[in-house]
Amino acid sequence: MMEALLEPKMLMTVALMGTIVYITYLTKRNATASDFFVGGRSFGWFTNGSAIGGDYLSAATFLGIAGLTFQLGYDGAYYAFCFSIGLTLLAIFVAGPLRRFGAFTVADFLGYRFHSSRARLVAVAVVLAISGFYAAPQLLGAAQILSMFFGTSYEFGIIFTCVVMVFYVGIGGMKGTTINQALELWIRLGAFIVMLIAAVYGGLHYDKILAAIHSFSGPITGTSPYALDGNDVNFDGAAWTGTGFYFPTFWQTISMTIGLALGTIGLPHILLRFYTNPSAKAARKSALMAIGIASTFFLLAVYLGVVGRSIFISGTASEEVMRDLVLGGNNMVIPTTALALGGKWLLGLVIAGAFAAIFSNLSGLFITSSGALAHDLYANIMKKDITQKQRVVAGKVAIVLLGILYGALGLLVKDASIGHLVALAFTVAASTFTPIFILGIWWRGMTEKGAIAGLLIGLGVSMWMIFLPGTLPSFLQFKIPGIVTVPVGFLSVIIVSLLDRKVPADVNDFMKRVHSKESETV
Repeated sequence: MMEALLEPKMLMTVALMGTIVYITYLTKRNATASDFFVGGRSFGWFTNGSAIGGDYLSAATFLGIAGLTFQLGYDGAYYAFCFSIGLTLLAIFVAGPLRRFGAFTVADFLGYRFHSSRARLVAVAVVLAISGFYAAPQLLGAAQILSMFFGTSYEFGIIFTCVVMVFYVGIGGMKGTTINQALELWIRLGAFIVMLIAAVYGGLHYDKILAAIHSFSGPITGTSPYALDGNDVNFDGAAWTGTGFYFPTFWQTISMTIGLALGTIGLPHILLRFYTNPSAKAARKSALMAIGIASTFFLLAVYLGVVGRSIFISGTASEEVMRDLVLGGNNMVIPTTALALGGKWLLGLVIAGAFAAIFSNLSGLFITSSGALAHDLYANIMKKDITQKQRVVAGKVAIVLLGILYGALGLLVKDASIGHLVALAFTVAASTFTPIFILGIWWRGMTEKGAIAGLLIGLGVSMWMIFLPGTLPSFLQFKIPGIVTVPVGFLSVIIVSLLDRKVPADVNDFMKRVHSKESETV
């Protein structure tokens, strides 16, 4: 028992948990709704930039991008390119105006832009849909790590992670969430850098291992004991290093590019972060910092995915590594590669980094969704004129309810790919909130009915194409259907707004507010 407790993976995970508890204790005072939902708008660009990076670089980056590269080769690495475009677009078109607008939640934007409870209510529903879509793969990653490296059941992993989130976010609010996210980002970056050094020191140079993978074709030695059919896993290196391995047509590739590149702009938990800056200038600097951090992460994730594939086909890895790469699937490539590169201590650091990635992203989803339920639904629609203390209490109750909801979703995605699930969440965001924020900030002509139509039609078409592709003709069946759903979202807003023409009377005041030169500290 004592020996198990002293293992590096246990020591580092406990250290991470202890740090979370300590930070949460220090930030437990949330006297007002502003404190709880946006941290009192007190975070500078460095802290918030780190937190945005922590929010954005979820399990899909720490585990998923490397895993997709390991599994799909060039096509998997292309996910990283598409993800990286999104933050740049967000920084250019949305970050500054959104902070000048100044509010507590994503749905506030529609509520105040159109003075409409209906628009706010629809926005709440879409926030919950996107957040649920995004939370499920994070819980999947946590449960798989606990199961593979700590021997717990998948169900225990889901419950444990949800309990941690309810404590972490329910007590600390946005203050605790932001500081924890910033710290957790640097834990992940540190883990990747150590893995990079270990790989390069071990002679796993990119050009060398890529050439070796390309020339490999046939069964991978040592995989038969763990394969379901009892035979060694076959691998075609030439197909893996080529294009079209997963996205066989030009239109499939373009569809993914549109869905992922525009999805960032519509992610509620990322948009919310810009309300926490003290100024629009700080919001832009936060976004630029997040772009730099994300670019570094994506580069390292792709390289480490290739390293993992090289180790897998080499035939020299330990039985434990081969077993975990076969049984853990592409979601567990980073922890298993860390074990192969640096043994138990590097594995311990990476496991702590993986939990940091998952906790960081989940906390952002919890605080965003709690704002949608407590601030938008309860305080602005169901029971107006409640006190600041009652708003905070409502937020904490919402977090408990979300823990139950997200836990149930996590149980439904046991065998899915983390990276691909998150890609689908990006597509839903790109088809709903991205048109609303781009057009709402840059086009005076958007109306309440146009916004509602865009959200509902974009959500409906996205869900249909994702969950019921078999009901569509073959030319409309896309792995990531952004090429259809995103234009549908934009056109729905534009067409209905032009037919409606009931533009809010104070639209010019709104535009002046979000575009004026440094009414910065609104």
